[in-house]
This record gives sequence, C-alpha cells and structure tokens, in this order.
Amino acid sequence: MKTYRNGSNDMNLMHEELARAQMSARLGEAHELRRGHHLAMARRMSRKAEQAAQQARLALARAI
Repeated sequence: MKTYRNGSNDMNLMHEELARAQMSARLGEAHELRRGHHLAMARRMSRKAEQAAQQARLALARAI
C-alpha cells in the first residue's frame, strides 16, 4: 500500500481540479461552436425559404 505525503496529495488534487476546469472550458467552447453553427444554418434556411417564396410569387404573377 502506498502512502502519500500531504503535499503530494494536494498536488494531485490540484492537477485533477485543473483537468476538470480545462474539460469544462472545452465543453463550453464546443457548445458555443454548435450554437453558432445552428444559428448560421437557421439563417441559411431562412434565406432559402425567402428565395423560394419570392420565386413562387413571381411564378404566380407570371401566370396571371
């Protein structure tokens, strides 16, 4: 059985805490990237829908 000095144990805890903080930061960054991607995709789809609606209006105007 290994015994750790108190200082060594504290250092291990600090490393674990740092690793958790870094992982949390990376997860936050990934979440923001996904949110930005979804927002861009929604804008793109909205633009396509507006263009399709405009084309439908023009086709209707030509048919009349």
